[in-house]
Amino acid sequence: MKLAGHTILITGGASGIGLALTEAFAQRGNRVIVVGRDERKLNQLTERLPDTAAIVCDLGVEQQVDELVARLAADFPELNVLINNAGIQHIDDWTTDSAACLSPRIAREIAVNLTTPAQLTAKLLPLLSRHEEAAVVNVSSGLGLVPKQSAPIYCATKAAIHSFSIALRYQLEPTSVRVFEIIPPVVDTEMTRGRGRGKITPEALAASFMRSWQRNRYEVPIGKVKLLKALNRLVPALAANILRKG
Repeated sequence: MKLAGHTILITGGASGIGLALTEAFAQRGNRVIVVGRDERKLNQLTERLPDTAAIVCDLGVEQQVDELVARLAADFPELNVLINNAGIQHIDDWTTDSAACLSPRIAREIAVNLTTPAQLTAKLLPLLSRHEEAAVVNVSSGLGLVPKQSAPIYCATKAAIHSFSIALRYQLEPTSVRVFEIIPPVVDTEMTRGRGRGKITPEALAASFMRSWQRNRYEVPIGKVKLLKALNRLVPALAANILRKG
């Protein structure tokens, strides 16, 4: 993929991994459209990167997602890259707090992490496929390969995104749309505050991905996930024990 000249939609692009990807692509001469719920963060982003467009949208609400798709088709027909980055993670103990675990937030976690990325991809494919060079980029997680016990829904959705990316890549092989998957380790973001050790920065993740993007390496394990993949293949029980406590 070329480094410049794309029009890119990044969900959750105003903070964390999404912000680092926004900056990396914007700095290389791409038009970036950022989607998020927090209007304040979006305004701060566009003040700092005035060539970036921002759209307020709650990705957990289907009607707002449909409105987003309609606006993109009308205002950004040149859109050729979709980056499904937005995600949420709840830490739950189903043995002691089952009422909270079974509350509507499960549906929201699944919607934001899995249902909406799939729906956005399906609804934007006709737009993306008009272009000679196009891509869908899904951000999954090392926890989608080997789960931890404290976030069962998050891990399940990221495992699904991993499988979705592979299957979608197979289907789109005859088309101009390439399918990338970023598989991060623990990244130092608001989501992981107070959790995990040995975190990498979002900027380091973005820099690593840009190298794979340019070389058309479609599955992109970042940092320690490279070791995790090898360990899970060779000694899966050890990989499970390492990741279990998160």
